[in-house]
Amino acid sequence: MPEIEVFAPAKVNLALHVTGQRADGYHLLDSLVAFAPVGDVLHLRPAEGLSLKVTGPESGGVPEGPENLVLKAAALYGAGPGAALHLDKCLPAASGIGGGSSDAAAALRGMAALRDVALAGGAAVVKLGADVPMCLDPRPARTEGIGEELTPVALPPLPAVLVNPRVEVSTPAVFKALAAKDNPAMEPIPAFADAAACIDWLARQRNDLQAPAEALAPVIATVLAALSALPGCKLARMSGSGATCFGLFESDAAAQAAQAHLAAMQPGWWSAHGALGDQSARAAAQIR
Repeated sequence: MPEIEVFAPAKVNLALHVTGQRADGYHLLDSLVAFAPVGDVLHLRPAEGLSLKVTGPESGGVPEGPENLVLKAAALYGAGPGAALHLDKCLPAASGIGGGSSDAAAALRGMAALRDVALAGGAAVVKLGADVPMCLDPRPARTEGIGEELTPVALPPLPAVLVNPRVEVSTPAVFKALAAKDNPAMEPIPAFADAAACIDWLARQRNDLQAPAEALAPVIATVLAALSALPGCKLARMSGSGATCFGLFESDAAAQAAQAHLAAMQPGWWSAHGALGDQSARAAAQIR
C-alpha cells in the first residue's frame, strides 16, 4: 500500500502589523511570512476511516482526537477512502510558528494526493485557522485581511536561528493585551538585492504583538536579548504571537555557529537554524 509523506514547515512572521479589527472580532493583519527548512512530517496510508497517531520529540500533550486540526483538515474531503495519519511532531506546540496550521495544510495536501483529487480551498480552509491558507503553499508572501489574502513575494534566502523558551503563549490573550488595533501597515516591499538589504528593510517594520506577548511572558525579552547578543545577528524579533523568536544572519555558517552556541548556553530551550524562504517544493506530497 502506498504511503504519502508531507513536510509541514515552520511559518515565520518576519513582520506582523495589526491594522484593524472586524466587527466579528477577527483582527486585520499585514504580515510578511517565510518558511523554514525545519518542521513536522505527516505520513498517510489508505485506511477504512480517519485516525491520527502523534509521535516525535514535541508530541507531548498534542491530542490525537477529532480536536486536532490534522483530522479536521482531512475530514474536509468528505465521504470516501479514509487514511491512517501519523504525525512526527518536531515543532513546539502553540509557539507562534504555525505548527498546527502547517500540519493541517500538510493533511490537506496529503489527502488530495492520496485520493487523487483537487486540493481543498475556500472558506472551509479559512475556518480551520487564519494561518492555514498561507501554509497550503509555503512560499514567501505578504498576507493581509485575517491572513487569507496572499500576495507572493520574492525574498532572498534569510539565514536564521529559531528559538522557543518552552513557554506557551495564548494568542487570544496577546491580542486582548494589544493596546492599539489600528496600527500602520508595512512599507511597500521592494526588490531585495540580497539578505542584507532585506534585513535592513525588515528592521524598519514591526511585530505589533511582541510588546503584549513580552508583558504576558517576560522570558520572550530574555530570548530576544540572547539572540541579539549572538555574533553576526543582524535582527532579532518575535514570530506570530510568540513565544518563538528568530535571529537573522547574513550567512548560513554564521547562523549555524550561533545556534550551536545558544544551544550550549540554553540547553532547555528549543532551537533550530536554517534559511527562511520558499519550502513549497519540499512540502509537496511525496509517494513513498
